[in-house]
Amino acid sequence: MRTILLSLSIAAIAMNTSAQTVGTFEDLSLPKSDTFYVNYSAPGTDVGFNEKFVHYPTMYDTGFGYSFLSYGFVYSNKTDSVTPGYTNPNSAITAKGYAGSNTYIVTYGSHNNLHIADTAQADSVLGFYITNNTYAYRSMLNGDGFSKKFGGVTGNDTDFFQLKVKGYHNGVEKTDSVLFYLADFHYTNPTHHYIVNSWQWVDLSSLGKVDSLTFALSSSDTAGGFGMNTPAYFCIDNFTVNDKRLSVNNTQLAAVAKVYPIPAGNNLYVELADRTVKQLRIVDMQGRLMAEYQVNNAVTNISTEPLSAGMYILQFAGGIQNTSIRFTKQ
Repeated sequence: MRTILLSLSIAAIAMNTSAQTVGTFEDLSLPKSDTFYVNYSAPGTDVGFNEKFVHYPTMYDTGFGYSFLSYGFVYSNKTDSVTPGYTNPNSAITAKGYAGSNTYIVTYGSHNNLHIADTAQADSVLGFYITNNTYAYRSMLNGDGFSKKFGGVTGNDTDFFQLKVKGYHNGVEKTDSVLFYLADFHYTNPTHHYIVNSWQWVDLSSLGKVDSLTFALSSSDTAGGFGMNTPAYFCIDNFTVNDKRLSVNNTQLAAVAKVYPIPAGNNLYVELADRTVKQLRIVDMQGRLMAEYQVNNAVTNISTEPLSAGMYILQFAGGIQNTSIRFTKQ
């Protein structure tokens, strides 16, 4: 099995030639601000939710005389990035979703799975944004009654908090898996140690066609012999799948344009082969229009300097309908 390691130093994201559907979770209903999804209607069974072709399982339990979330995913708009400890498990350390959005997902448990609910429309996952939740982040940063301070007293302990993502298709495990470190103290130079406290992209395009994913957390903190002591939580936003209804193949894209360099610096060049394209649009991963350009020449020089670093979609208006590519601004 080949494992693909993602780290904070990776800036390049491969160009994708399929249209995408992004689960931003903003349309999921919550009764008020500073709350999260709760459903105690059927303890011990899946009371999860769907968003953009994907099913997120959720399971509550009443085994200790009160109701609590034992497994799965909840969507949240909580903003408490300060309070440490197990009483604050539903907040992202960023206090907001990706790009300042209101709603994101919190995952519970060291092993979770989700599946694509409609494989007729989507058959691959391109990736998602990830960050630590407040409980896990502050536990690793300062330690608490259950978990150690990462790095230890000297700061030299080689601690880590790792997510491993595996994909399945028709019950068969994919050859590739993807690793992402939510915290990494392996580096010889302690200035390179980090605990993730911003939204970072996890690229899953290497997994290819999948109908389900498993998320497995592991940590260096296993003292006491009862498994992982680090709180088993992390947060997800902008879960992005390939939308087969809108996809185009490489031959179609080549007939439209050549786009370079990818990733982009302060300029992105679009060399059009299809001269029926009259307009170029850049939208962010939430579908918001960031810039619009009229096409007057065979090669269009787009200034991406006003864009913040991150991932965007370049759309072609005219020519082959719904053609778009994904690119990253460094």
